[in-house]
Amino acid sequence: MPPVAVAKVNGTIVAESNLYEKVEDNVYFPPAAVNYQYLKPSTTKSYCPWKGECSYYNIEVGETVIPDGAWYYPDPKDKFLDCKDFVAFYKNKPDLSIGTIME
Repeated sequence: MPPVAVAKVNGTIVAESNLYEKVEDNVYFPPAAVNYQYLKPSTTKSYCPWKGECSYYNIEVGETVIPDGAWYYPDPKDKFLDCKDFVAFYKNKPDLSIGTIME
C-alpha cells in the first residue's frame, strides 16, 4: 500500500489520502480526500503553460487564515486532465504542513 499523504494546519487535517498525484514535487489530493469546510474560494488566478488556468483557496482553520494556501485546476489542459479539481497545498506557508505516513 502506498504511503498516506496528509495536509495539516496546526494539527488539523485538511486533506488525507493514499490516492494522490505528485507533480513537480507537489502533492495533489483528489477532491474526495479534501475537507472543504476549511477551504474558502479566493479570487486569485494564475496560469501554467502546460496545466492551464489555476484557481486558489484560502485556508481557514480556527483563527488561522492562510491566503491562497491551496490551488487546483478546474479546467486543465489535456496533459493534466487526470488531476482535474485535485487540490494541492503550499509546503512553505506558515502553519501548514504536508507529509506522508507509511501504513
